Parts: sequence; C-alpha cells; structure tokens
Amino acid sequence: MKRSLPTRHYGSIQLLQIAVIVLMSLSSIGIVGVGFVVKQGLSVRNHQAKIIKDTSRYREIRYQLWLNQNQVKHFPDRIPADASNVNLAFSRGFLQGSNFFQIKFKLPEQQIKRLLTQYRTVAKHLYRGGNTNEHANLPNGVPTTFFYTSGSQEDSFPSSYEIFVLGANDRGNTEFKWNHGDSYGVAIDSSASEIVYWAEEW
Repeated sequence: MKRSLPTRHYGSIQLLQIAVIVLMSLSSIGIVGVGFVVKQGLSVRNHQAKIIKDTSRYREIRYQLWLNQNQVKHFPDRIPADASNVNLAFSRGFLQGSNFFQIKFKLPEQQIKRLLTQYRTVAKHLYRGGNTNEHANLPNGVPTTFFYTSGSQEDSFPSSYEIFVLGANDRGNTEFKWNHGDSYGVAIDSSASEIVYWAEEW
C-alpha cells in the first residue's frame, strides 16, 4: 500500500499536466479562431465602407468598373473641361449591398439650361428634392438615389434640385416590390448651375 501511493500521486500530476496542455491548446485555437472572425468582420466592414472619390478615375469607373453600361450611357464621356467643383462617389456593393455611381459638377449657366430642357422631355419620373426612400414611397414612386456627392453628411437633395429618373427597373417580387432593381438619371439645380449624374443598383 505504501509503495503504490507515490505512483498514484505521480499519475495524478501527469494527468493534470496533460489536461492543462490540452486546455491551453484549445484556448490558443479559440483565440486564433476568434481573431480570424474579427479580422474577416473588419475586412467586410472596410469593403462595405470603401467609396472611391478620386475624380481621376472617372473614365475607369464609367467604362470598366460599372458593368451595366446601359445604366450610365447618359453620363458624359469624360468630365467636361469647363466643369468645376467636381465630386465623385462610386461604390461596388458587397453581398446584398447596393452599387452606386455619382458625379456632380458645376457648369456654365447656359449649358445647365440646355440640359434641363433636354432631360425634362425624356424623364420617366420627376421629383423635387428628397432621396430614394422618399421617392419610392410616393404614389407610383420609384427608387432614385441618395445625395452621395453632397460634400456633407446630408443624404437628401435640397428642394432646389429637380431629380429626373431616366430608367428604373423593379426586379423584386409581388410581395416585396423593389427588393432588387436599378435606377439611373440626373439631378439638376439650375440656381447653383449644378448637375448630378447617378446610377444605382441593389
């Protein structure tokens, strides 16, 4: 009996050491796993929040990054030489997120007047100020866009803007209209001589 006690004690210590090693290994694997998940989550968030604002990339976005060229055929071939105060916003949506492309600039008053007349005759829908949520909730309304190029946190167009919808396609279903779709057009503020070209899909 006396000789077996040290053996049992030694066996218990070994078992305890093995248990500690197993627990530490599992903890390490857990920490690495949690770290990976957090990193992936941050990567997704960064991808979602990435908005290109570099105006020098306009033609690349217009002709290469925006896949449906029908939605941007009304956009100018290049930023006009006489345009000023140019703001650009482009984002390729992640998973269920929306894609949007918008460019805003000032033009000489006569050009803005000509564009205003042109788009008034071809627009399928016309709104005064507001944003896509407000427009979609109007009777027979369609989604438009947010004011991504406002230069501020404001996401609605001021009432000085006329928003001309040149196309809107509902790809939702009868139970959830506009769940998926696209819309595109222009918004013009004649008092500020500004025009915003936009395209959005979700």
